[in-house]
Amino acid sequence: MNPQPSSNNNARGWALLAAGCVAAAVVPWVAGEFVTSVALSCLMYVALATSWSMFCGATRYLSLATAAFFGIGAYASATLLEVLPWPVVVATGAVIAALVAAVMGAAVLHLRGTYFAVLTFGMTELIRHAVTHVEKSMSGTVGRVLVTVPSNETVYYTVLLIAAASIACALLVARSRLGLALSGIGADEQRAQTLGVNTRGVKIAGFALTAAFAGAAGAAMAVRWTYIDPHTVFNPFIGFQTVLIALIGGAASIGGPVLAAIVFSVLAETLRLELPYGYMLVLGVLLILCVLYLPGGLASLWQRKPRAPERPRGNAPAAQTPPPSPQAGSAP
Repeated sequence: MNPQPSSNNNARGWALLAAGCVAAAVVPWVAGEFVTSVALSCLMYVALATSWSMFCGATRYLSLATAAFFGIGAYASATLLEVLPWPVVVATGAVIAALVAAVMGAAVLHLRGTYFAVLTFGMTELIRHAVTHVEKSMSGTVGRVLVTVPSNETVYYTVLLIAAASIACALLVARSRLGLALSGIGADEQRAQTLGVNTRGVKIAGFALTAAFAGAAGAAMAVRWTYIDPHTVFNPFIGFQTVLIALIGGAASIGGPVLAAIVFSVLAETLRLELPYGYMLVLGVLLILCVLYLPGGLASLWQRKPRAPERPRGNAPAAQTPPPSPQAGSAP
């Protein structure tokens, strides 16, 4: 087997990542506030969709817990922002989300399909109500006012770093033993376990890695609002939109969710003012079209292999041609 095509694809992925980071880095310097805000939304969903696909696309587990990890990171940021430096705050949000995901994964990752999806969504709601109860018990109110926040440029470049790190991590995991184990679980979990893969540990590690990026994104994006509450940061729409973006882009790929996140973030900001519900209609229609005609998502458009050319009739094997008949009068 020739490994050159895989190496070329990996090198192309790193080159595209570097070019995308350079292009995104100059946006605040050459564009206005609205375009920068749209770019920030794109980067947030790039991080969420790419990290979600890194685990769920490989294992084929449908997780609806992205909003829980995002909200945990946001509340970690709101709580620690006044006492810790900004990089430590973002890292703490990622670590707490990963720890919660490890505990959650140990409890529900033995399930699959609808049961796993429903339980992850239920645990998200449980975490949201638990945070609401703690807020009411401690302060008597629900929500927090963010007074000390970093500059908009700091937030933008932090989210850019998180998005770039999620894509880089997906590229590294895809070529690592962890990535092979996750793909093996998605193909046939029982067979992977028979071959010696610690499926339980691999699934928990992948689930926690996904949650870390969602928690970091939540910690960075929380400061965009002057006031946060559980309903805002634990919004199920964040999780549902992440799943839909990843599925439409192609959950088994890396470039698909990135492209879909950019497209639908731009559509959201464009249609939200003129047609408040137009964005969801477009998202739903495109999801139906992708399921019917592009089961592999948008990524299947450039991943299709060309059909092998048919062999000309004149090059048929000699064994298939009938032998020449002996001439009359020749010796047998």
